[in-house]
Amino acid sequence: MNRSDLAKRIDHTLLRPTSTCAEVERLCEEALQYHFASVCIQPCWVKIAVRHLEGSDVAVGTVVGFPLGANMPAVKLYEAEQALAAGANELDMVIALPALKSGDWRAVRHEIEQIASLCRAATPPAILKVIIECCYLTQEEKIRATHVVAESGADFVKTSTGFGEGGATIEDVRLLRSAAPPHLKVKAAGGIRTLSLALELLQAGADRIGTSSGVTLLQQLEEGT
Repeated sequence: MNRSDLAKRIDHTLLRPTSTCAEVERLCEEALQYHFASVCIQPCWVKIAVRHLEGSDVAVGTVVGFPLGANMPAVKLYEAEQALAAGANELDMVIALPALKSGDWRAVRHEIEQIASLCRAATPPAILKVIIECCYLTQEEKIRATHVVAESGADFVKTSTGFGEGGATIEDVRLLRSAAPPHLKVKAAGGIRTLSLALELLQAGADRIGTSSGVTLLQQLEEGT
């Protein structure tokens, strides 16, 4: 895989709660330099990222219901509306984990459907990724969650927030890829700091990698390490 191909699989991420405006601006400059697929930032920074990345090939992504997924559905919906209005092209929403673990799949589905509908109605349509936080789920829950995400109109199922008890694993990516229909893509995120792990995750079926180490991964690729 060459540098350009890898870069276009990376969401260049800065979700640390103490991130500063200067750090977000630097993230955007790096994304422009390396032509990453997107930046993924906290909602408060969307307008700044949109301004820095306007007219470029880098999308602006942000998070919804992050990192716990426990917000009231109306709050998540409003957060998504505001992010899209501010110019976000991609939304990474956390699935309704309390509803999921309670077996209320109807509520899980309805919430995703509402936000997916918002994304489709955006101009141009926005991409929706649903974080299922694999570290808290059984194998059966991961499979069913993937099916529900696909049926609800989302574009990606995503492994992790990076703030839970575990991050992306090869086994989880393989499982999600095998459970997902062809139209649903897989994003791996959480703890991806080396080129070797990133390449293994892509080989296992990930379409995107979410990482704060994107520049390091490309440098390792160029150095052959």
